[in-house]
Amino acid sequence: MNFVKPALGLVCALLLSSSVQAQVAVSADIGTTGAGAYLILPMERTLNGRFGLHYYKSSKSERVADVAYDTKTTLRTADILFDWYAFSGSPLHLTAGLVYHGNKVAAIGRPGADGNYTINGKPYTAADVGSLTGSIGFRRAAPYLGIGWGNPLAASKQKWQLTGDLGMFFQGPPKVKLVSLGCTTSQVVCRGLVRDVAADRARFEGEIDYRKIYPVLRIGAAYRF
Repeated sequence: MNFVKPALGLVCALLLSSSVQAQVAVSADIGTTGAGAYLILPMERTLNGRFGLHYYKSSKSERVADVAYDTKTTLRTADILFDWYAFSGSPLHLTAGLVYHGNKVAAIGRPGADGNYTINGKPYTAADVGSLTGSIGFRRAAPYLGIGWGNPLAASKQKWQLTGDLGMFFQGPPKVKLVSLGCTTSQVVCRGLVRDVAADRARFEGEIDYRKIYPVLRIGAAYRF
């Protein structure tokens, strides 16, 4: 997974510095970015660095416009986050950083019960359409802002702590691809299909523009060594 290299490189550099070897914590959590874990290191008296990975994958059927699709969603993120506390020992913090991700959705269209498709409001047979495939992608680097709870490196007899994150990362407008391949009927029908597929793609891209902001809600637990 090439997207994790920047985060891992920075973590390795920090581990080699003597200033971060006094305290280290790890955490595991689950939420809207899937399941993941963090390595937590001190930066300053009221600043911690968190470096982690998250992963989630799902498959389901859903309808987009008038077409049913079998979709596969993959969420993969590498986080470089910094938690700022108003005062030493406070569990409440503000978080900013960078999320480098490989979030994507792949889709395969299915004809209706009658064996036909409706694309851009027009009927097409399965022979007209051939295969209908699509995908949704996003900009890889996304700035993150949020608030959270928990300070695993705070001076305390408690080595275990509950943690939480509420925030968002800005992954940019979604890029939708929708392609029909294998039209076996007349050129007139095939050319019309290309235009209608393009119209459906543009409409769908506009409908999911809100996904440029990805919401983050996570709960977990941390342990200080």
